[in-house]
Amino acid sequence: MRISASSLFSFFLAAVAAYAVASASAWPVKAALFPLVMGIPLLILALVQLVFDLRGKTEPADGPAMDLAPSADVAPEIARRRTLSIFAWMAAFIALVLLVGFPLAVPLFMFSYLMLQSAAGWWGSLALTAAAWGFFYGLFERLLHFPFGAGLIQTWLGL
Repeated sequence: MRISASSLFSFFLAAVAAYAVASASAWPVKAALFPLVMGIPLLILALVQLVFDLRGKTEPADGPAMDLAPSADVAPEIARRRTLSIFAWMAAFIALVLLVGFPLAVPLFMFSYLMLQSAAGWWGSLALTAAAWGFFYGLFERLLHFPFGAGLIQTWLGL
């Protein structure tokens, strides 16, 4: 038996998944659906990986760690700026969900992203945002009746 960084990471993932599954087991079915659907497979796969890691049966790959090599034709400063931009957009989406909730955050974020980062134009941005919102609303609110919590702004305003 061999304890490595990989086995510690597998153990951590298994512990997080076990906690999610155990916590969600006491919830109502609609609230528990997502954590159980994601947590049970994660728990099983993390435990299998942990067994492999502890037994030392994993073989290192012969090839490179990545399939894609970083582009040599993009200047490091441009690559760094693009990476920071991606992380800023992800942080903005998380903040938007926290402030206004998922049902409003999805169309607001998508429209903002399409207008500021793409060449979709007004009509393309509106059409794609409407399609995404329609899919989101139809699937989660109409079909699954998924209860989304209000954002902080709605809570503060008492809406």
